[in-house]
Amino acid sequence: MAQADRLAQDLKPVSALIDAAGRAVARAVRRHFRPCRVLVVCGPGNNGADGYAAARYLFNAGWPVAVASCPDGGGRAEASESARLFKGTRVPFTPAEAERADLVIDAVFGAGLKRDLANDVSDLLQAARRIVAIDVPSGVDGATGALCGVVSPAEMTVTFVRFKPGHLLYRARSLMGKLVLADIGMPDVVPEQVVPRTWCNEPGLWQLPLPSPEDHKYSRGVVSICAGHVMPGAARLCAGGARAVGAGLVRVAAGSGASAYRMGMPGLVIDEEPLGDLMADSRRRVWVCGPGLTEAEALQALPVLLRAKKTILADAGLLSACAGDPEKLRGVAVMTPHSGEFTRLFGAPEADLPEQVRRAARLTCAVVVLKGASTLIAAPDGRLAINNHASPALATAGSGDTLSGVIAALLAAGMSAWEAACAGVWLHGEAGLEAGSWPLAEDLDRFLGSAREKAARLQMLSSFD
Repeated sequence: MAQADRLAQDLKPVSALIDAAGRAVARAVRRHFRPCRVLVVCGPGNNGADGYAAARYLFNAGWPVAVASCPDGGGRAEASESARLFKGTRVPFTPAEAERADLVIDAVFGAGLKRDLANDVSDLLQAARRIVAIDVPSGVDGATGALCGVVSPAEMTVTFVRFKPGHLLYRARSLMGKLVLADIGMPDVVPEQVVPRTWCNEPGLWQLPLPSPEDHKYSRGVVSICAGHVMPGAARLCAGGARAVGAGLVRVAAGSGASAYRMGMPGLVIDEEPLGDLMADSRRRVWVCGPGLTEAEALQALPVLLRAKKTILADAGLLSACAGDPEKLRGVAVMTPHSGEFTRLFGAPEADLPEQVRRAARLTCAVVVLKGASTLIAAPDGRLAINNHASPALATAGSGDTLSGVIAALLAAGMSAWEAACAGVWLHGEAGLEAGSWPLAEDLDRFLGSAREKAARLQMLSSFD
């Protein structure tokens, strides 16, 4: 968005964009709140300029509005001009003024702040009872979601043109309140010239394969799972996810441990042959390696799959086996680490986590799915999707094994690695939302079919936009 802002200023007066932003904020406030005492706290930059404009529009609408200007080293010309146009009450920049107001509009700092908030700003905002933030709550880095100092949560955040990563990334997302995306008359040519690299993960970003009357189990895709001798439950959960989301056939390569997999799931095919003997079947293109495997089992299986040029999804035991040496994973198509596995592979999470996940994808030439409150899906070419479509109830043992099966089924159906990962994460999240407050991992299978139906409906709607 910083690039878009620069381009827009070459095509349209900055004052016109500021005026439109202030009008949009005032409109959102009037829609969501009854008339009340409003304090607009304005910083020295364009965010402050938007705040002065919002104060002017609310003042002209008859609302009791006061402005407090942040004593932060003067102001830019745009903020000074916008301040000049506001003819209402000025008050000191103090916590006492915030306490007196029913609503505080936070226009101190926008998405570009890279330093910690000064104490006077934090103290004032913490004294507010209700906050509407312009662009982001002051102290949120719009590019990374990092928090710069003590950030006060907003009841509503009004931003413009497009969301920024910081709007979507947890924990910053939890401080935004209701997100309002407003049109401020950005010239149409500007969004067209700015090629996005980051998306919100939702149907329309990807397209699920549509079933055909001519489908059969092999055309829908075969998912094969490397199974271990110690933890059969993980492989069975993975198989359940693959079957429930539409895989034509799921096979478990259990070798000499086949007896542990024969009870239940009558639709599974259990292979007793050594793994190497199974590589010749060209229909078995997609393999999951890791759920339920010990590190030794995973390291034995991976070279066999790589030599056979299979499409590999790496998870769990295989990720642990490659800790400290992520280049061992070169050749896999998708990996699905949780935060602990990611840290052991690529180092402790950094302030710019999206860029760190992109680097991990480039290093391994694989799509990296970093599971978490905001799941990040990065492709080696720099594309990144942020997924918040999920439930905290998914934070239960075995849920990630189900996700591996879901993504593998979409790979087997012919989706690209990045799209299969994005779609699989969304479907898994939707199943978690439908499953209710406290589902077991083995309950998720029952909701994957309806999740896929919902995604198909949303895809159809997005095609008419």
